[in-house]
Amino acid sequence: NGNIALGLGVLASGMEICAMYPITPATSASHYLSEVFEDVGGLVHQAEDEIAACSFAIGASYAGKCAVTITSGPGYSLKQEALGLAVMAEIPLVVVNVQRGGPSTGQPTKAEQGDLLSACFGSHGDAPKVVMAAATIEDCFYAMITARKIAETFNMVVVVLTDANLATAQQPFRRPRFDDAWLAPPTDHGAVPAGMKPYDWDSRTGLTRRFIPGQAGGMHCLTGLAHDRDSYVAYDPQINQEGIRHRSLKLAAMQKTLKTPPVFGDPTGDLLVVGWGSTKGAIEEAVARVQAEGEKVSSLHLTFLQPMPSGIKAILEGFRKVITIENSWSDSLDDELIDADNRRLSNLAWMLRAKYLVDVDCWSEVTGQPTKPATIARVIREKLKEQG
Repeated sequence: NGNIALGLGVLASGMEICAMYPITPATSASHYLSEVFEDVGGLVHQAEDEIAACSFAIGASYAGKCAVTITSGPGYSLKQEALGLAVMAEIPLVVVNVQRGGPSTGQPTKAEQGDLLSACFGSHGDAPKVVMAAATIEDCFYAMITARKIAETFNMVVVVLTDANLATAQQPFRRPRFDDAWLAPPTDHGAVPAGMKPYDWDSRTGLTRRFIPGQAGGMHCLTGLAHDRDSYVAYDPQINQEGIRHRSLKLAAMQKTLKTPPVFGDPTGDLLVVGWGSTKGAIEEAVARVQAEGEKVSSLHLTFLQPMPSGIKAILEGFRKVITIENSWSDSLDDELIDADNRRLSNLAWMLRAKYLVDVDCWSEVTGQPTKPATIARVIREKLKEQG
């Protein structure tokens, strides 16, 4: 299942520490890791709560490892302040959010995709994080390898979104052949070059060397406060501006490495269906059914939600109409009170409209059940009929 695939991905990525607190539907990932992780030199730390788990993982990463903390929606909410510290201090960290129904305790055993906006923008202040979503159980495995590489390359927080559909479903996939390239190179514990500062941001990419406690010449005071290149507290307005600018540049530099996702179907047409996460299989099956009826419909599935790859706007503009299919709430225009001015859109639709200034519609349901291909096909046919 998806949670075991996550655990296998943690092993394959070379990460050695997982800190978490039990929470449905993420708990079985820690159960699996607890059984096998020590056999390969890893450690599972069960903390007293979600905040402690995140803080433990941050401390482990600060000490030179790259740690992962696994949780679900309520736990991710609790981790927000600690994640802000990791962003400010530029400490690599992988966070997995196995989404479930919300808000509050919500539906612990049911699936939902309601955490996208909180994953991207949940922290107070400007706290750029990489956010990616697994679309299949196989993706749950490889996403952990990718997330660890990004976290350590850019000294950033990387959030991997899955959900209860993936966590508990079972699916065979081709046995991975281990590749040494999956592992990050050994951490550099050598002496820090003379004159190098703990936050010596590159003016173009925002990147800086990662300092590890105990390195000769690397002593400095770590703080969650705004800081300058020497890690001194930034009281000067321009110093604060400089730090925020460089942390944002890292996200831009990472975006330049992404490939434009492929379109399922023709690159232009009457309707483009956009999705993310575990809806991929259902969307593509539905699109294939309607394509077989002679309709000009295609789909696009996004893995990276923050940042988004280049080329997406051109894809959206190649279709007469664009609609997202999601398992997060959106108001229906069939309700008497709902109109274009007060309608709340599903998460990805909000983001695409804001970023690309394209008229993106949405259809969603939050039943706690996987959305069926037949349902999506019906929605597609209705949308095509509206267009005429």
